Amino acid sequence: MKYDIIVIGSGPGGYVAAVRAAQLGFNTAIVERENLGGICLNWGCIPTKALLKSAAAYGCAIHGEAYGVEISGDIKADLSKMVTRSREVAASMNRGVAMLLNKNKVSVLNGTAKLLSASTIEVNNDGEATVYEAEHIILATGARSKQLPSLPQDGKRVIGYREAMTLREQPASMVVVGSGAIGSEFAYFYQTIGTQVTLVEYLPRIAPNEDEEASSTLQRCFKKNGMKILTSASVEKVEQNEEGKCKVFVLGKKGEEIIEADVVLSAVGVEPNTQNLGLEAVGVALDRGKVVVDDMYRTNVKGIYAIGDIVKGQALAHVASREAIVCVEAIKGLNPKTINYDNIPACTYTTPAIASCGITEAQAKAEGKNIRIGKFMYMASGKAAAAGNRDGFVKIVLDANDDRILGCSMVGDGVTEMIYQIVNARDAGLTATQMLESVAPHPTMSEGIMEALEAAHGKAIHG
Repeated sequence: MKYDIIVIGSGPGGYVAAVRAAQLGFNTAIVERENLGGICLNWGCIPTKALLKSAAAYGCAIHGEAYGVEISGDIKADLSKMVTRSREVAASMNRGVAMLLNKNKVSVLNGTAKLLSASTIEVNNDGEATVYEAEHIILATGARSKQLPSLPQDGKRVIGYREAMTLREQPASMVVVGSGAIGSEFAYFYQTIGTQVTLVEYLPRIAPNEDEEASSTLQRCFKKNGMKILTSASVEKVEQNEEGKCKVFVLGKKGEEIIEADVVLSAVGVEPNTQNLGLEAVGVALDRGKVVVDDMYRTNVKGIYAIGDIVKGQALAHVASREAIVCVEAIKGLNPKTINYDNIPACTYTTPAIASCGITEAQAKAEGKNIRIGKFMYMASGKAAAAGNRDGFVKIVLDANDDRILGCSMVGDGVTEMIYQIVNARDAGLTATQMLESVAPHPTMSEGIMEALEAAHGKAIHG
């Protein structure tokens, strides 16, 4: 029952760590108490994108005439079938992770893990406890939906993201609290398929971590789709009336108002799963609920490491996966490159979508940087015109002193597929001039990057 490495948690941080460890010759085991693939593959990134694809398909069907497609009869959104498809997609990804682990000869230990020491864990599976030993233990236990005292979730009327993606009956109305990626994506999904959505955001604008123009573009598109949006507003409490509907008390710019809704979705963020792991007993240091680690994800206790949503940095699947590789390669002694957390891509998969990396125009100005701004509107994009969605833009912030990219914000179709170009260019230290020496394919959305770079240098042809 002894391994070189035991990984606790099988999400995009945990299973990647286990596979990479096995590739490097470590005798590896992974512990999972629920579903292989963790939240991302089963209850997060992947199944939500399946729902969003269903919403997009429904939207295309409704607007088929604009594309020369005639559809006879009523067009209906069947939430139950959309959910079924989403769950099938999640199940297929779960099977894929199982195959990866099996292919790489990683032992899967089912149950809930708890640290007993720096080198031993106990795995409890339906009351049966087994002790395992490892030279290295990697914690990758992820996060869960954050609970607010004013918005306690009952799983029926006040729900979190898990319930939001498994509703079998479509609510006529919904209040979504929080407009980050999770909140905005669910708000878009339900509004698109016919639910009347009210999106409530505590800060002055939705998608508050994004560029201000990106936020305003998304808000305009949401409103055009019929969504109600309340910013600088907070939910004080939720009550249920005699009909079982939710009475949502919102304190906003105009005082308190009461909104009736069938369902309230709390999407105010996540909190790390660091409870009941035995961290305190073993002496692993925590800071505001997160495990304290160094650049190679070593904790203060030798032999114990932590990655993903339970450590510093952005709580994103792709961040956890990269941390996993750095952590395991450091254990092997390969001296991997540390992660630059200032160059992590962020994506919101609404329509239009948002993608960004680096700093925004406002942040650059606040820091007193000498900058150039290059911007290309989708309105001038031939591909966007052909696709029938010309909402959006590409905005690039350049350092005027050395011509390198400080940040990029994109809104529109395809931007989540394009942002890696900027991430890669920034990591490589490429200048805008160097990027412009490459030829962009036409017609594509990605031409917008070239056009924005040209605009920053006063060379715009189409802008």
